[in-house]
Amino acid sequence: MDDRIRCSVSSCHYWQHGNICGASQIMVTADSIGASKPDSFDAPQASVAPSTPASKCEETCCKTFTMKDSGKTHMDNVHKM
Repeated sequence: MDDRIRCSVSSCHYWQHGNICGASQIMVTADSIGASKPDSFDAPQASVAPSTPASKCEETCCKTFTMKDSGKTHMDNVHKM
């Protein structure tokens, strides 16, 4: 069984063929937290992130997204597997 995270955002640095997320870890949070925190606030800081309720999937985001070829890889302490 393949337990990997699936993602169809092909412009992300961590995207891999077959719509697989290749990030070593990810952080999913409410849009309000994603918009208010810097890019460096990501999965390694998840244990100190505030609880973020959402009532529908459209109110959530993947905080780990990093645009391919942006030069901003590893600033969040997440690496590509």
